[in-house]
Amino acid sequence: MLAVLAALTWPLFAGLSHAQANFPDKPIRAVLPFPPGGGTDGLARVILPKMSQSMGQPIVIDNRPGAGGVVAADTVAKSAPDGYTLFMGSSTFVTATPSLMKLPYDAARDFAPITLFATAAFILAVNPQVAASSVSQLVALAKAKPAGLNFASGGIGSPLHLSGELFKHRANINIVHIAYKGGAPAATAVMAGEAQIIFGSFAATMPQVRAGKLRGLAVTSAERSRLLPELPTMIESGFPGFNVQAWNSLEAPARTPSSVVERLYKETAKANQLPEVIELMNRIGYAPADTTPQQYAAQKRAETAMWAKLIKDANIRGE
Repeated sequence: MLAVLAALTWPLFAGLSHAQANFPDKPIRAVLPFPPGGGTDGLARVILPKMSQSMGQPIVIDNRPGAGGVVAADTVAKSAPDGYTLFMGSSTFVTATPSLMKLPYDAARDFAPITLFATAAFILAVNPQVAASSVSQLVALAKAKPAGLNFASGGIGSPLHLSGELFKHRANINIVHIAYKGGAPAATAVMAGEAQIIFGSFAATMPQVRAGKLRGLAVTSAERSRLLPELPTMIESGFPGFNVQAWNSLEAPARTPSSVVERLYKETAKANQLPEVIELMNRIGYAPADTTPQQYAAQKRAETAMWAKLIKDANIRGE
């Protein structure tokens, strides 16, 4: 009986093993939760062509915006676990969205982490009319004017919003959140004086800081940025452990074979070492990262728990 069962199942296992060993042998689809033209789309068009060239198969970008990334993520979660459908996610997808929305999938259970491949710090900046040239001066001003200062973000639950809420919590100040439809409109609102404070992306904020239209006070990474080395970190400014960065990652459907996950991780890491990839990422405010599937899974769990606690403590509700 066992011999018969083995004879029947061996072709199946042999076929799976062959498919994994020859991965990829057809085009791969990378599903993005944002429209063309944004930061994630820009990263995809920097790194995916290099991976495609190395693996010898096309990687097709499938932009599927909608519902805060849920449409794209759900598409991948329900796809075959074979490595041919990938989700290019952002930190918001894995850290904030599960705490703000009822999802048709489990953000932890239904995905196989591949790698976190790019990071981007934020800039704490203010309108030049604000009487603060440092983070400590901004905190003192906010304490002197409870609810008198507004901070702008690109939307409820966005990294810009959560960075502001973390600052508000850590500094024990009362600043009022105003949500805009994207980081660029939020930066414009601060320049116009509709709001006074922003944790902005480098892409939307750095040109305005350099032009004097915004005053940069600090960056949110653990180390100073080589793009704006004159700005201290939030840690240097009196906020130990304040290391908040946006990041982008690759995920596959759960139960994707580990050998396929490892191949995709290695190809991403290899592409990230290319000078032209590094240069292009830097140009849009990102830095390449090399995070193994295991390291990424651990960071994903830690940040999800951290933001879930902040969202609960701050009573933040999804839109």
